[in-house]
Amino acid sequence: MRLLRFLPLPALLIVVLLAAGCGGGGSGARSVPANAVAVVGPDTITKSAFNDLMAGAVRNYKARKTAFPKAGTTQFKAIQDQAIQYLVQEDELGQKAKAFSIKVTPAEVQTRLKQIKAQYFGSSQTKYLAQLKAQGLTEAQIEQDLYAQILSEKLYNKVTATVKVSDAAIKAYYVSHKSSYGTAESRKVRHILVASKTLADQLETQLKGGADFGALAKKYSKDPGSAAQGGKLTITKGQTVAAFDKEAFALKTGATSPPVHTQYGWHIIQALSAITPAKVTKFASVQASIKTQLLQSKKTSAMTAWVNGLKKEFAKQVAYATGYEPAATTSSTAPATTTG
Repeated sequence: MRLLRFLPLPALLIVVLLAAGCGGGGSGARSVPANAVAVVGPDTITKSAFNDLMAGAVRNYKARKTAFPKAGTTQFKAIQDQAIQYLVQEDELGQKAKAFSIKVTPAEVQTRLKQIKAQYFGSSQTKYLAQLKAQGLTEAQIEQDLYAQILSEKLYNKVTATVKVSDAAIKAYYVSHKSSYGTAESRKVRHILVASKTLADQLETQLKGGADFGALAKKYSKDPGSAAQGGKLTITKGQTVAAFDKEAFALKTGATSPPVHTQYGWHIIQALSAITPAKVTKFASVQASIKTQLLQSKKTSAMTAWVNGLKKEFAKQVAYATGYEPAATTSSTAPATTTG
């Protein structure tokens, strides 16, 4: 909703938003102040914060020249739910950040904003403001989004700080995926593709009589990828249809095959080069990339587990004012009462 198109979504928030539902809600009614839409433990999600978020959504729709859904419609309810869930999740993350003694300073937000302006707008304030206007956004919203982004990154780094990948795991992955690290056999060939066996036989006879293979390919071949090159192409074992592949790699260098039938028609194949042997990339060359891949996977799993734990931790600490409870929680929780 408030995602500026040139801002990357924080890694942590990706996990949070993909997780089903938000922080949850207590199984009984809890007291929510009259000026609030929800409470998250000791914190209050104010109607002012919610209205600001909804107003931003309205501006964004207007900037896109799209009618904002009317109150009472399914579409309006979906946007309202997203706004409340965003605010609840943001507060939950903020509370956990405090527990970890994690802080985001205004200077850090301004530094990140400066980087964004330099990267996407050549440090032009005019272009930056024009983009905000085009998306119906305010600088205050951008600064809040950047604050959430930096906070998410710090939480992610904290939660995954101890995640490691052993050398044995890296080696085991390489061994089990060895076929992915290297190149299969290849060779240069040329072929003529025609629709009928009769024409293929006629061309084979001409070739045996000394006709020029390239000339016949340019004249008769129906293969759009190679006909103009006299039928020439470089093939990799396993990447062409089975019958073609088998014949092409069985031929002696310089030899020409009899007509070979595939689902595409009839081929006459000539081997132009020796077979280039398959190569396997050495472990040392890919060890670092495998480590990065496995480490990211383990960090993602650790983050997912942490977020799931976060949801359980706050499950009975979140309550919503009547009329503001997200649909995702309706079946399992009762709306909170509102006090004056």
